[in-house]
Amino acid sequence: MQKEMSMNPQKIIDFYYPEETPLKKLLLLHSRQVRDKALQILANPVAQALGLDADLVANGALLHDIGIGRCHAPGILCNGTQPYLAHGILGAQMLREYASQHGLDLEPYARICERHTGTGITAQEIRQQHLPLPEQDFLPETYEEKLICLADKFFSKSGNLQEKPLSRIRGAMLPFGEDTVQRFDQFCALFGVKERD
Repeated sequence: MQKEMSMNPQKIIDFYYPEETPLKKLLLLHSRQVRDKALQILANPVAQALGLDADLVANGALLHDIGIGRCHAPGILCNGTQPYLAHGILGAQMLREYASQHGLDLEPYARICERHTGTGITAQEIRQQHLPLPEQDFLPETYEEKLICLADKFFSKSGNLQEKPLSRIRGAMLPFGEDTVQRFDQFCALFGVKERD
């Protein structure tokens, strides 16, 4: 097995999205926004003290949404068949499939994919809300998983595509429950993210 850091995220994206479509352009724009935000957060002293792997963060951010093309969300150009909420686990499956075909260790990236939705999703939330996901915890656990999950919340793939303030992010999360907002606030505190960031 090759080292996971030797992988090329653009090559993997091109493998699954070989044509230059509007969806691929949107995927790349969003993923680069998330990467840049994650690296911006990582540059602050609070986050630096945690000793994250910056390559894993950058490459993981570029790959976190690779599963969207298999989902049905026409509003963001996704014409697949699966529920959009499943894009994280679909992306993880795609990376594990690619890894087995190409002799790479992409498990850290697969975990980022399946754990970045919302602020993570618990088995209890899946059960109580009848979500179209396997009934298990999909919570970010490593610092890198948590940072990409956090950075992703600053950008949508619809609307004006501009960075959102923390207050707007929290407001959008409230309908999904207090636990979701609390996890978001814990991530902000962990990485030293304040309103002006």
